[in-house]
Amino acid sequence: MDILISGASVAGPSLALWLHRAGHRVTVVERAPALRGGGYAVDFRGRVHLEVLRRMGLLDVMRARATHMGDIAIVDRHDTVRATLPSAIFSGDLELLRGDLGAVLYAATRDDVDYVFGDSIASIAQDADGVDVTFERGAPARFDLVVGADGVNSKVRELVFGPVPQRSLGVYGCIFTMANEFGLDRAGLMYNEPRRTVTIGGINPEKAVISLFFTADGLEHDRRDVEQQRRIVADAFEGTGWKVPRLLEAMRTAPDFWFDSTTQIRMERWSRGRVVLVGDAGYAGGPGGNGTGLAVVGAHVLAGELGRLPFERAFQEYERRLRPYVETCQKQASGGSDFLVPSTEKKIAQRDRFFRTIRYLPPVKHLFRHLATRTATAFDLPDYGGLGHTRDLSGNRGNLL
Repeated sequence: MDILISGASVAGPSLALWLHRAGHRVTVVERAPALRGGGYAVDFRGRVHLEVLRRMGLLDVMRARATHMGDIAIVDRHDTVRATLPSAIFSGDLELLRGDLGAVLYAATRDDVDYVFGDSIASIAQDADGVDVTFERGAPARFDLVVGADGVNSKVRELVFGPVPQRSLGVYGCIFTMANEFGLDRAGLMYNEPRRTVTIGGINPEKAVISLFFTADGLEHDRRDVEQQRRIVADAFEGTGWKVPRLLEAMRTAPDFWFDSTTQIRMERWSRGRVVLVGDAGYAGGPGGNGTGLAVVGAHVLAGELGRLPFERAFQEYERRLRPYVETCQKQASGGSDFLVPSTEKKIAQRDRFFRTIRYLPPVKHLFRHLATRTATAFDLPDYGGLGHTRDLSGNRGNLL
């Protein structure tokens, strides 16, 4: 079949890899002019996520790109350490920068998949035999199936399903990189004021990843107006102490600036006719919702079902298998906002006290890691052997963790 995928972040290229192996002709259209570099760290947790990466043949190459970040020191405005956030809790079993993940997926598919950057879908019209698609720039084309893998603000979802309410978790933020002026090497700092959280991660001696998160009620913004987004962040952090004035200065010219809200997408159906959604476009999890893992698992299940069933039944089976897992991950993420951005000084102090305590109680620390991993592994991964799984370079199926 001729299959169009909208979105070249994580879910789109992951699905493209599997569909090509199954013998389909795949086109990926991406609104951005090129792959996005840098970005925040994403992680994979537990055997389900890692087994999918192993089947893709990419586990070893992703491990070679791992951040290997250490603990995060929670500090006050005088740089006095108040508590330590252990890496065992937040970094998963495999953590890498989103830009590095995108580069790995693109390298694995670029020779077999037709990538079109700097364009996006303008309209979709489907009939019993196919889908007619027009583009903002390119010539119209007809496909057998269309997949929306274009994120929380999916254009495919909007065109085919109409307005879908986004469940905002009330947290907004930006991420960018800058020169590592902080003496951090694979370690991080976190600073809080009520409703504001700042982190600095030294991913290597030369580069640091900065995140600035804040809470707001019903904040409206133009997702294509980057300068407006920079102003929103600057206004939200006006008067904030610590190193924030310097970080805001760097933010104003950062070429890899990224801004968004933490949002969940919950839909009654993920497909309509010959169009289907995968990843954040259909079921964004929010912070701590295993979004990256859901993207690669969802892509694998969708491709696997298309490999053994007609597309109508494949879409139904994809949703039947995956929805309970998605709902479990979304439930876990729903309570994460007040941990990410505590709303009062009292809540900041309570969180810091908790992390000071577990430093001396290793079983509690391991319990939290176990709970996060348990959610990520709450899925029986089907064996789609017909997709042509690629054995990882280690050749060791059992050595996933």
